[in-house]
Amino acid sequence: MGVAGIIGGSGLTGLKNLQIRHRRVIRTPFGETSGPLTFGQLGGQEVVFIARHGYGHTIPPHRVNYRANVWALHHVGVTHVVAVAAVGGITAAMRPGVLCLPDQLIDYTSGRPSTFFEGGESMVVHIDFSEPYCQPLRERLLQAAGSADIVVIDGGTYAATQGPRLETIAEIRRIERDGGDVVGMTGAPEAVLAREIGLCYAPLSLVVNPAAGKSAEPITMEAIDMVMHEGMEKVRKVLGNVVPLLADCPQCGCGTAVGPEALRQLHSKK
Repeated sequence: MGVAGIIGGSGLTGLKNLQIRHRRVIRTPFGETSGPLTFGQLGGQEVVFIARHGYGHTIPPHRVNYRANVWALHHVGVTHVVAVAAVGGITAAMRPGVLCLPDQLIDYTSGRPSTFFEGGESMVVHIDFSEPYCQPLRERLLQAAGSADIVVIDGGTYAATQGPRLETIAEIRRIERDGGDVVGMTGAPEAVLAREIGLCYAPLSLVVNPAAGKSAEPITMEAIDMVMHEGMEKVRKVLGNVVPLLADCPQCGCGTAVGPEALRQLHSKK
């Protein structure tokens, strides 16, 4: 039986329709999480929520403790994670206000701890990351959006940049040449860590602005906030519909990416 976890990004520091039962601070071998985990019910099913940037949005993308957040979700029994993120649109279909479900990832970040297994006393592992996101989870997100009459673009490549600054026009040109469709700052190493620890993981991305050079207008936070406010209402509806669908969602190959011995070692960390 699947247990749903939701990682909230910019614009989603809480869920209005979440019936909160309690909050819990989790101590991890990798330091502090972005904040307490929130436990509750959504659509009649158990769900665990964490705000990636902190509940007051005080943690920039390059300072998020991705390892602690992902480890904590797994530690409390989460099996499936929907990761919400605001992104910039690069290709023509990725217009502000559009929801998309990326199916590929390019990592342009640097200096972020990107593995649970760092050698030494820990094992060294090499996961298959050909398909970075869980396909059964993506399919349920599409089903959830369809039942709410919300259009979601199925597929696309998420380009993860370092931040916290936005990108230059030249950088966006490069990313587009590389095949990027949307650009954000939190997609890596979060997805990698989820795969390492055996979580089924998929992103739900809201396009909040045209990327640099894709509009004659300057990028402003005021314009982004306006799109984000309306777009996150659609995100909440999708999340409310998808959580019940995860109750009978089996764990797929994501849960065996590193092998049983590596998982035992990781799970035994205190």
